[in-house]
Amino acid sequence: MSHTLGIRQAQKQKTRQALLDAALGLLEEQSLSSLGLREVTRAVGVAPTAFYRHFRSTADLGVSLVEEALGSLHPMIRTTVATGDSSDERIARAIELIAGHVDAYPAHVRFIARERHGGVQPVREAIRDQLARFAEEVKTELAKDPESVGWNDDDLLMLAHLYVDQMLITASLFLEALEGPKEERERVAQVATRQMRLISIGRHHWPA
Repeated sequence: MSHTLGIRQAQKQKTRQALLDAALGLLEEQSLSSLGLREVTRAVGVAPTAFYRHFRSTADLGVSLVEEALGSLHPMIRTTVATGDSSDERIARAIELIAGHVDAYPAHVRFIARERHGGVQPVREAIRDQLARFAEEVKTELAKDPESVGWNDDDLLMLAHLYVDQMLITASLFLEALEGPKEERERVAQVATRQMRLISIGRHHWPA
């Protein structure tokens, strides 16, 4: 009996992932607000009613895509901004992480970039919550720096948000350069490096 349940659970998970993958593919050319569940189920080859065994709505599916796109990045972000290295080393590591993530998951990055200010409120809120988690995690690491002595939580969180926002901007620019010449990607990396260095320099002159 347990073996049968295990097979059913595995099949259910497989269908759920197929729905997520199909939706992500369809969202390459449209926004979530215009996506119909029948489009998604047709792409997977299941009946429309099967959709509701996995998601309450396309908005619910979109929230799951947000988790898929951003959830796994938290450990990497913490590692990237961990103390012990120089500011320049951390910046270089962050840009390398962003470039690699865009190369590996362009559809996810495109989805986040489009839906961050899109028309589906639960998805906007899910993205906002994930970014807030990133900022809190960055703040926790920044607080360990000797340079953070005397900083209050609000200012540290503001600094963390600046870094997170810059990472998002950089990801979008790498995405635009994905199909372009190597020189364009190098230019994006150079500009992003300068911008993050500017944030870092500003940090040293902020009154604690």
